Parts: sequence; structure tokens; C-alpha cells
Amino acid sequence: MKSVARARAEPNLAPGRPALSEAARLPRLSGLSRYSMFVGTMKVILPAMAVALILLVVAWPQFSANKENFRIGISQLGFGRPENLSMLNARFDGLDDRDRPFTITSDVATQSRDDENLIDLELPKGDMTLSDGAWLAVTARAGRYDRKKRLLDLNGAVSLFHDKGFELRTEAARIDLVDASAEGNMPVRGQGTFGQIESEGFRVLDRGRRIIFTGRSRLTLLPSAEGASR
Repeated sequence: MKSVARARAEPNLAPGRPALSEAARLPRLSGLSRYSMFVGTMKVILPAMAVALILLVVAWPQFSANKENFRIGISQLGFGRPENLSMLNARFDGLDDRDRPFTITSDVATQSRDDENLIDLELPKGDMTLSDGAWLAVTARAGRYDRKKRLLDLNGAVSLFHDKGFELRTEAARIDLVDASAEGNMPVRGQGTFGQIESEGFRVLDRGRRIIFTGRSRLTLLPSAEGASR
């Protein structure tokens, strides 16, 4: 009687086979189903992690205990005017009062904090066209350009070159780009095909047609220039 009752309770068991466990009776997921579940889970987890990292980066400075560290908050960023602007290899082009072109270049140009029209120049170079079609070139260690008045103040190792072969060297000079004039009150040395000259200052007038040497002056003529003047 015991054997018959056991057979009825377990009708699916074949003789001689062990009983199946409860886990074995559950249906197994296929590989495709497991992959789909993994992709769906990552679509939720990854965006959540990205949002959490962004919030952490934004909020981290607020939890920093060291107040001496350099920190930039959103409230500190503004759109106000900067104190000054700098430019490498700057170039300024313009026209004088007779529509003749002039050009100023500089290795570094920095706008003044007090006046936006004033530009401080490092290693400036300039050239302008004179009345007779000739040109005058200037170089210096430093300078300042007034864009409104079109004045160029040069300092340190100032050199003025005329394309006729004349050259002036001094320590300070002012170039008026409106009327193509120049002047300086520092000792100056000049040289050209005529010889050499030294003086306490100079003036370039009439768009380069006249050069006046001021103060004590000394002129040394070359022999060829003396013969040409006779």
C-alpha cells in the first residue's frame, strides 16, 4: 500500500531517477533575454550616474573646508569690461589728413586701463608716406599710440629712416601721423650721404621736406658732399 500511494503522489517520476529540485523545475531565461535586461538596466543607471557626478562637481566647492583655496563660483563670473586688453603682433592702419596711408606694428600692444584710446607698444615699428611719395620708417624699444589724436610717442633707441638714405637716432620722439611730422628734444645723431650731424633736438616739418636741428649742433661733411656743394 505504501508503494502505491507514493506512485500516485509522484506520477511524473520514472523508476530509478532522482527527484528534481524546485529550482530545476523553474523555466530558464535565454541569453537574449538576459542581454535585454542588462541593456535596459544600464539605460537607467548610467544617466543617473552622470547627473550625480555633475551635481557633485557643482556642489563640491561649497563643502570645501579650506577657505584659502582659489575657487570660482557661478556668481563670480560676469560680463563686465576687462581691466585691459593685450594683443600679440598688433597692427594699426590709418590715413593722414591727405589720405596717405600709415602703418604701426608692435610685438605686444596693451590697452591702457585709464583710456581705451591709448595703446602701449613693445618694439613698435611704423612707416608713413611723405608728400613727395617717399616714406619714413621708425622703430623703438617702446611706445604709446593715441588712436584718437593719431600721435605716436616713442622711447628707447628711437631710429628714423628716410628712404633717401638719411637716418636719425635718439632716445625719445613724437610722431604726428596726421601731418607726417616728427620732433624730439633729446640729443640726436644723424647721418646720410652728406655726412654726420649731432644736435640737442630735431624737427621734421612739411611732411619730410624740411629737417631742423635745434640747440647746439655740429655738422661733419663728407669730402664728396663738400665737393658737390661747391
